[in-house]
Amino acid sequence: MHYRKLGRTGLKVSELCLGTMQFGWTTDEANSLAVMDAFTAAGGNFIDTADIYTTWGASGMAGAGESEAIIGRWMKSRRNRDSIVLATKARGKMWEGPDGEGLSRARVIRCCEDSLRRLQVDHIDLYQCHWVDLDTPIDETLSALDDLVRAGKVRYLGASNYPAWRLMEALWQSDRHGYARFISYQPQYSLMERAGFEIEAMPLCRHHGFGVMPYSPLACGFLTGKYRRGVAVESIRADEVRRLYANDRGFAIVDELERIARARGKSVSQTAFAWLLTNPVVTAPIVGANTVAQLQESLGAAGYRLTPDEMESLNTLSSYPKNWRPIWD
Repeated sequence: MHYRKLGRTGLKVSELCLGTMQFGWTTDEANSLAVMDAFTAAGGNFIDTADIYTTWGASGMAGAGESEAIIGRWMKSRRNRDSIVLATKARGKMWEGPDGEGLSRARVIRCCEDSLRRLQVDHIDLYQCHWVDLDTPIDETLSALDDLVRAGKVRYLGASNYPAWRLMEALWQSDRHGYARFISYQPQYSLMERAGFEIEAMPLCRHHGFGVMPYSPLACGFLTGKYRRGVAVESIRADEVRRLYANDRGFAIVDELERIARARGKSVSQTAFAWLLTNPVVTAPIVGANTVAQLQESLGAAGYRLTPDEMESLNTLSSYPKNWRPIWD
């Protein structure tokens, strides 16, 4: 396993980050514990979760915080808290009522306290705003986050799914008020989803030295290679994946990934990860796994880098209209 600094900080994280959205949803606790054991045994130290994982499962709102709780029980039983870089997020709906979601001062502080309790820790290494809350002034959110940092309950701050203009506003307000600033960004980013990050947020992250942790690096499983022309795939997200990516462009990308993978003695999914790992802006793609076998497949991408010619070939096939612009609500 290789390690990289998280943005401009001195914090060193494994170049693959373990995502845990599936814990308590598509995988049970026993498999979740086994996956985390295998990840740390391979040298992984970076684990990402969120308080809303997972409210969209069969348990609904009752499932909120279950991923954090599983991680907390695992760290307590393994006594390995000091060797883990622990990241979680707040913003989504956790309870009913007018303050059930959002990034107001009162809610940020309450959500952090709740996450600390579920994780059974006294601090969170990276506390992230899960997505933007335009109903709350950014300086109110940042003030609350700064208080958590000063209280020692949070070490570093990050953002996920923010439009670039809101990230820039957050940096400005942090500088203006002397607040702790965002040091990382978590975007959706893969060969199938490039424009949303690359056009505006990637230059910002490069210029300001953000650590970047792309989620959905395999495009909901499309870039594993299991989706082929005329092949039926059974999974929770199969219909959505086919609708989004099962087209001439998508299949051409998968074909090229397979060509490169065969030449390099790797798999299609490992080569999709390598495309991200070769990008100097990316710190650690987020890998998810329901089983140890799935995790081991992803771990095979550690240390794997593509050549300039391989990058150019994949970039050409996955290119997007240059006049593409995001539309933010």
